[in-house]
Amino acid sequence: MNVLTAMVFGFALDLLLGDPRKLTGIHPVVLMGKSIRILETSLRSLFPKTPAGERFAGTVLAILLPAGVYCLCHMISVRAERFSPALQTLLEGVWCWQALAVKDLKVEAMDVSAALESGTLEDARYAVSRIVGRDTRQLSKKGVICAAVETVAENFSDGVVAPLFYMMLGGAPAALAYKAINTMDSMIGYQNDRYRFFGTAAAKMDDAVNFIPSRLAAWLLIAASQLCVGRGREAIRIWKRDRKKHASPNAAQCESVMAGALGIRLCGPASYFGILHDKPYIGDPDREADTADIACACHLEVAGSVFALILFSILRGTII
Repeated sequence: MNVLTAMVFGFALDLLLGDPRKLTGIHPVVLMGKSIRILETSLRSLFPKTPAGERFAGTVLAILLPAGVYCLCHMISVRAERFSPALQTLLEGVWCWQALAVKDLKVEAMDVSAALESGTLEDARYAVSRIVGRDTRQLSKKGVICAAVETVAENFSDGVVAPLFYMMLGGAPAALAYKAINTMDSMIGYQNDRYRFFGTAAAKMDDAVNFIPSRLAAWLLIAASQLCVGRGREAIRIWKRDRKKHASPNAAQCESVMAGALGIRLCGPASYFGILHDKPYIGDPDREADTADIACACHLEVAGSVFALILFSILRGTII
């Protein structure tokens, strides 16, 4: 099976079409989310409701889901190849498409921009609530803009570079196994009362599988910053200074680059589930963030995505 062909085909489909809304019910990530809920309920009932019991149950889930996704997709892919190599490549190309979020990330962020320009602040808060995990009801206009820019930066790694990285290594089954880990982290990797112990393994696994991709994503975004806005040096300066200003070892990698590329300050205190978290600021307040920064962030994301495809295609074709 030609992994490179499937990867390029899937990227092109995502760039042109984004996620097909009519097929949301059978989208792999949606099915993963449903599986996580079912497995969580089952595993919680099987093990003691103690910190150790919850950690063990969460570890079983963190291993079982990505391993199951990979094995199932690999098995289907092998059977498709026996029928027709072309069918296998087409199937994996569609899976690659569904593992990526190049266009949807841009579309969702630009919906926030449109709400700020032609709607009310409440409309903009609702639009940004669809793509961020923080509480948005009290965000100012500047807060909405920064939240949108931050999620474009962070999801450039999670939604584009990391899936492409794992496609390069193991085709669509590996990319979807990565998405299973990332989905687990977004659903159960919280430090709240419900998931403090149960979600530990999922959060640590997500940190591990994103360690290399997040750093590659930062450098790809630096390249895009230099090409698109001529601020590669500023992006590097802020990245060097602020890339570790986050509880996650990976999250601030791309956020710091984006802050330097745009010349604005991101992050800072944010509320999650009604609790205010005193997060440090990233970047310098050279100027106030404005609505145009959302579009600029999207341009950087798309340019960086193309760079990522080129890089991983070259690596796949010459090394692997």
